[in-house]
Amino acid sequence: MKKETVLSGYSRAKTGALFSIALGISLFSCFPGQVERMYSIGIYPGIAATLRFLTRWAPFSMGDFLYVIIVILLLIKAIRTGILLYRKQYSRIQFQQFLFRLLKLGLWVYIIFKLLWGLNYDRSGIAAQLQIANTTYRKEEVTQLTHQLIDTLNAYRRQFSDTALPEPALDTIYCEAYRSYLTVSRDFPFLNYRNRSVKASLFSGLGDYMGYSGYYNPFTGEAQVRSDLPRVLIPFITCHEIAHQLGYASESEANFVGYLAAASSADAYFKYSVYNDLFSYAQGEELMLYAKEQDSTAFVQVIQYNQTHLDSLVKKDRKEIREFFRKRSNRISPAVSSLYDQYLKFNNQARGLDSYNEVVGWLIAYQKKYGRV
Repeated sequence: MKKETVLSGYSRAKTGALFSIALGISLFSCFPGQVERMYSIGIYPGIAATLRFLTRWAPFSMGDFLYVIIVILLLIKAIRTGILLYRKQYSRIQFQQFLFRLLKLGLWVYIIFKLLWGLNYDRSGIAAQLQIANTTYRKEEVTQLTHQLIDTLNAYRRQFSDTALPEPALDTIYCEAYRSYLTVSRDFPFLNYRNRSVKASLFSGLGDYMGYSGYYNPFTGEAQVRSDLPRVLIPFITCHEIAHQLGYASESEANFVGYLAAASSADAYFKYSVYNDLFSYAQGEELMLYAKEQDSTAFVQVIQYNQTHLDSLVKKDRKEIREFFRKRSNRISPAVSSLYDQYLKFNNQARGLDSYNEVVGWLIAYQKKYGRV
């Protein structure tokens, strides 16, 4: 009787080849300049445009549907394994074979993820393209930026005569985001975007627990946006997710590229959306810098200035947004956010979730070079 082996010679060789490819990709990622030239502005735009071309026709998120299928298959596998364990029909050899299959699956996922999108975490990015650097900044610079954003935010809010903001259809927002990228690409050709593939998430409700407002699926090239959020948030979120589609994996860069696009829009609603978000980031950084100095008087003065100078309707809109998220707060979201924080740190974003706030540095650097925000 032939003895059962853990893994055949062919399977070992295949697993070894996969490991070698994964190692090669990992070593390649250590050279940002080469990643930028050969991958991010080399083969990636073609990969991404092809994926979007294949998925744009579907009225629903094909990536979300794929996730559902994967979860179902994993549940079926877990149930079958549980039954075998219960019946004591799961041998040691079978367990070892399972571990090898799991290793091989992990290698395949890593390789496909990196080749389809993940290498963008290791690119030179917007700093090299715009010849600006996201360096440290002084609290005075952040304060000046915050004041500018308050004035801009107020100006765009006054363009809406009604107390309540308009609520355009989601597809109208997606189309305007596409047009915004067409506009900004005239100044920055590397932001050219084609084959629009932006979808409403099938898992919008889960966002309360998973902590997302939108996400990019690297396996299908689709950008997903939560459809249940206050509508005024969605224009900037859409532009942010399109930035991920264009290969800006860093959250701070995606925020900044999303700003470049949304601010280029001729639509006041889009501009109000992006400047509202940017004000939140800038004010957060401003308060953090003043808090570090442990000067309670200056800290209170900053809050009072911002609250006094914000238009009453802007304050009303922001209060409604805060109330929306307050009602949906739960104990699960912080734990999931902590996991995502570690994921970001693992992928060269040292500040984790705080990387989103780094858009403030990009804005200050951009203003110094181009004289506008």
